[in-house]
Amino acid sequence: MSKFFGNIDFNKKDIHYYVMLLSAPVLLTLYRYHGYPEYFYNYFPQYENTTNGDIYARIWQFSVFFFLMFVLPVLYIKFVMKRPLKDFGWGLGDIKWGSKWLITIPFVVVPLIYISSKMPDVRAEYPLAKSLLTDQSHLFVYELLYILLYYVAWEFFFRGFLLFGLKEKFGAFNAVLIQTISSCLVHIDKPEGEIIGSIFIGILFGLIALRSRSIWYVFLLHISIGVLTDIFIIYYH
Repeated sequence: MSKFFGNIDFNKKDIHYYVMLLSAPVLLTLYRYHGYPEYFYNYFPQYENTTNGDIYARIWQFSVFFFLMFVLPVLYIKFVMKRPLKDFGWGLGDIKWGSKWLITIPFVVVPLIYISSKMPDVRAEYPLAKSLLTDQSHLFVYELLYILLYYVAWEFFFRGFLLFGLKEKFGAFNAVLIQTISSCLVHIDKPEGEIIGSIFIGILFGLIALRSRSIWYVFLLHISIGVLTDIFIIYYH
């Protein structure tokens, strides 16, 4: 093997870093081909043409994402790496510093999200479950699962597992860029402005997470963007 691959540097001590790096393309590919609504309808065709079928399809999507991007990394950290989750940003970290960023929600995030919610391409994309535009009876449950399944998994995987896990090997800013590249790919097929914005947000949120030593401050910022986008589109045409 060594003759065939030449001078490729493979160090068994770095196996966890290899796993973390490979987890992004592997898990995101599984998500893309098993978590999207079209695959839900393949598995459960009886819901395809029902009134609230798109809500069930999106909850399926959030659940698959949660399993792949949260449950599996947590199991790997706890039982293979044998490390505490707080090493990956699960704790509150620097509360005083992190809390300062939460002040930006009403003063910066809300106006920007309100403006973006008026854009045609954003309105065409959100809310993901289009039945919510005419029937809001399931809105609370939908948004709650959106937060607990999708956003918790998102922040833990990109800003926790990848960012905090890889910074030890590659350095802080390189780890920020790696998780930004990975998270940006999830936005493929989204509106162009959202994809471009995800690059800047990925870098900014990564830096905030590292400085605060926690994923929770960027989690709150992130869910405010997602949930407010839905609310503004649904209720403020």
